[in-house]
Amino acid sequence: MVVKLLIGAVALYGLILVLGMSVQRRLLYRIDPVHVTPLQAGLPDVQELRIEAPDGVSVVAWFGRAKAGQPTLLYFHGNGGSLGTRTPRIARFMAEGWGVLMMTYRGYGGSTGSPTERNNVEDGVRAFDRLLELGLKADDIVLYGESLGSGVASAVAIRRRASGLVLDAPFTSIPDIAARAFWYLPIHLIMRDRYETWRIIDKIEMPLLILHGTKDATVPVEMGRELARRAHEPKTFAELPRAGHSDIYVEGYGGLAAMQAFLVARQR
Repeated sequence: MVVKLLIGAVALYGLILVLGMSVQRRLLYRIDPVHVTPLQAGLPDVQELRIEAPDGVSVVAWFGRAKAGQPTLLYFHGNGGSLGTRTPRIARFMAEGWGVLMMTYRGYGGSTGSPTERNNVEDGVRAFDRLLELGLKADDIVLYGESLGSGVASAVAIRRRASGLVLDAPFTSIPDIAARAFWYLPIHLIMRDRYETWRIIDKIEMPLLILHGTKDATVPVEMGRELARRAHEPKTFAELPRAGHSDIYVEGYGGLAAMQAFLVARQR
């Protein structure tokens, strides 16, 4: 009986492991496929662009031009929602005079194809190059990664030199995050899309700002602290005591003030 129970337990664990391997990208990428235009979202000064990949995939991006002398944020969003759900942030940034090019991922918000780490990073590089085609210089561009997008932005920062990098609620790696929930699985062995920012953060050669809410229940602030510890100067770690995971731009929480100060300081 004991042997049968052990065999059954091993078989069940194996089934859970196989299932975990097969659905991991569905869990990682919470795809919102609904296509919303900037005008429908209430952003009349923003235009929609298409970033075409060599494999035939077409990725949707929204672009709002900066005011004279202001930077443009190349923004990579988190794993949930899409461009329409970031409308308040885009509007807030543009109210500061900053430009924004926000790219969504494959399968999200009218984009074709399927998201993977490799695809997202390569599309991110193409988005950077598209800004250059639109007449911007590298010194005009600041890379911005929100949550999952922090892994994309960090990888793009290794391949393209911008005037700064902002990581908003960044993690050390996706396996580190997933292991907190799926502690009973060998997550560090089976994860395909890893976004191991801790491995590359010390190779990034541009001013860095890390924004992290102390009350973040999704990505623990300790991960932001660890990345800040590993990063080279010039770097700023803005720990926001009142903020959680996605509310750093709430009035009085400190996210906007930290961004304003960083964007000024990066030019010195």
